[in-house]
Amino acid sequence: MRQRDDMTFPFEEYERRLQGLRERMAKRLLDAVVIVDPENIMYLTDYQTTGYSFFQCLVVPLEGEPFMITRKMEESNVHARTWVELTRPYPDTGDAIQALVEALREFGLGKKDIGYERNSYYFPAYHQDAIHTTFTDGRLLDCFGIVEQGRICKSKFEIEIMKNAARATEAGMLAGFDACRAGVTENEIAAEISAAMFRVGGEFPAVMPYVTSGPRTMIGHATWEGRVVQPGEHVFLEVGGCYRRYHTAMMRTVVLGNLTDSMYEAQERMKLALKHLKDVIRPGMTVSDADNLVRNIITENDVGASLITRSGYSIGIAFPPSWDEGYIVSLKQGDSTVLEEGMTFHIIPWMWGVDGDKTVGISDTLYVTERGCKSFFTLDEDFVVKPEEGNGKAQGAAEAPTEIKVSDKSDARPELPESTTENTASNGKAKRDHKHKKTANT
Repeated sequence: MRQRDDMTFPFEEYERRLQGLRERMAKRLLDAVVIVDPENIMYLTDYQTTGYSFFQCLVVPLEGEPFMITRKMEESNVHARTWVELTRPYPDTGDAIQALVEALREFGLGKKDIGYERNSYYFPAYHQDAIHTTFTDGRLLDCFGIVEQGRICKSKFEIEIMKNAARATEAGMLAGFDACRAGVTENEIAAEISAAMFRVGGEFPAVMPYVTSGPRTMIGHATWEGRVVQPGEHVFLEVGGCYRRYHTAMMRTVVLGNLTDSMYEAQERMKLALKHLKDVIRPGMTVSDADNLVRNIITENDVGASLITRSGYSIGIAFPPSWDEGYIVSLKQGDSTVLEEGMTFHIIPWMWGVDGDKTVGISDTLYVTERGCKSFFTLDEDFVVKPEEGNGKAQGAAEAPTEIKVSDKSDARPELPESTTENTASNGKAKRDHKHKKTANT
């Protein structure tokens, strides 16, 4: 390993991660593992590239130096970003799997027990067929999830980086609030969100913002398509800020016009679900119990809506096409996974089908602490209400977060601030009088 001080985290953090992986390897009697998931490679080495559609892998022996197989063009990322010293690149005209098998033999692993991520998106059947027919002297064993066991609980350093991602999330959401008004296109709203995230130091997220309006909010995972927002409609926003590939995400809803009784009830029920979960979540609780709490509150509504998905998922390192780590752990029924300190979740008590034709959302990204949890965000959870006669900013909207701090050292490593957001409890909240002031039934 090449010790250096210009990576995202202290060098000791990568040593800890590698040691933890090797301990899990030893328990499973593996002589080496072949890691292909971009998130896992980055977690272990700080390596990243947008060129992960080409085969690449990190090989970690139980003993000895790890090495990487990459496309020749991507080798520069190994030397520029990581502690890895050994690389075996292949040309565009070469055979990536043949290069991997030859490297395994070169480093004395040709007759060993090798773990590989069999269920990875980035190890397709064609490549798996090729390695099984060429790696004939050793044994290939499925080790999918062996790196994720280390990723599931974030270190104090990762939590601080995610606070920087939250800064970008909040900046983008505030810009989205301001941009929402009748007569603009969904594209224009998305453009303002994206620009605001990038201006404060955020990086390209694994998923660009979700922006839908009116009836289009009922289309799952739809985003902007040029539709013009109409007077009296609502706009659904979901924003995921990114910093050093770590993400936080947030759902919010903007109402252009008066807040109806049904929309008010939906707002209060989602807020209630978040409040109750944050009051009780702690280490030792199962994800199924957490899901049931959220699901029961959302289900008991009088506006015809439902929670049609899991109620939350792990979030952290991500590359396109998705910002979630839900395949590692999700809040869903029947899952006995126990919460631990350092786990991070996007909690999504959203409501599908209010009045039969509206989807709305309020969500939070939080991390589990020693005896409870904390949110990464400070933005108010209420719907942003913009009366028809109003234009521009909603009343009570706050200024966007300031830029993410980066040191002036030549290594440009981010300083990890104690707190990355100002208290903006009223951010984005439009004052409105509601005739009935009813509260959700607990």
